[in-house]
Amino acid sequence: MGASSGTDRGVTDVSRSFELDGFACRRAAVDRFVDRHFTWPGTFCIHRAAIGCDILRAPVNVVLSLLLVLIRIVAFVARLAGLHHFANWLMARQILLRTSVARRVETLVLTDLLDLPGGPDGADRGRPALAAAIVSAPWFRAMHPADRPAEAAEAIVERILRDVREYASARTAVAEMTTTLMVIIVGAIVFQALTPGMISMAPDVAGAAARMTAIADFPLGQRLGGAWYSVFAPKTPAWLVSVAVAGLIAIGATFSAFAGILADPFQARFGIHRRRLMRLLGTIERHCMADADSAFVAREHFLARILDFWDAFIGVLRIFRG
Repeated sequence: MGASSGTDRGVTDVSRSFELDGFACRRAAVDRFVDRHFTWPGTFCIHRAAIGCDILRAPVNVVLSLLLVLIRIVAFVARLAGLHHFANWLMARQILLRTSVARRVETLVLTDLLDLPGGPDGADRGRPALAAAIVSAPWFRAMHPADRPAEAAEAIVERILRDVREYASARTAVAEMTTTLMVIIVGAIVFQALTPGMISMAPDVAGAAARMTAIADFPLGQRLGGAWYSVFAPKTPAWLVSVAVAGLIAIGATFSAFAGILADPFQARFGIHRRRLMRLLGTIERHCMADADSAFVAREHFLARILDFWDAFIGVLRIFRG
């Protein structure tokens, strides 16, 4: 009985020490982390990585995000049905292309917030090196008993790396929503219309292009042409709408790659970054306590897809009305 009490007391002391020095310390560092990296000029430094292939990855990720949301929904239903292994397998699927900005954010979370050893390129050392760094971290060792099987430790590390990557992927959805907001503002100012995305804006852009072309080709001159087509709008060909959609998507993808420069300070100001990071740390803490069913889910993807459906609905409605 005495030995058992001594063991229980030792575990309690370790847990108490961890609570003071482990995740509590990581949580205390969140505000400093947000101020350093998600306000100006920190966010500019992060988005320097977007110059290059991220502009090409952005439109692909917009398409893949729909598949990602469907997989998340299936995983949720599977978990409700008791198919925990299948749900965990679905949650581990990495659908989105890993952008340079997301890789940079992963690096900062791992090396700065979670205090893993490594320089600014720490996240590019590969999963084996990152796994070894996590296993050697004080906060991990404090919550991971030495007698726990190595396979259990490896599974926990994989979940932590997956959740950090999921956290970084939330920036893709936030960038899309920021782009949507900018499109709504431009549509309201330029076209006096509700345009929650590139698809719904395309008919207006194509119509403006068709009108300019028709005015330029009007046989009685551009002045009379402007008066004529202000009353009788020229017909907009379907191919021109298609070209407008493709061109606007390309412009939107370029903007999305750098949209975080605007979105980060706003999220920092209203505590969004802080709450998201606290949720990530809570999930990682539960992983360390061997909660296999816990997973960090970037809820922003769901909201971004709702905006996409809204955009598509309004765009199709306006095309048919036109």
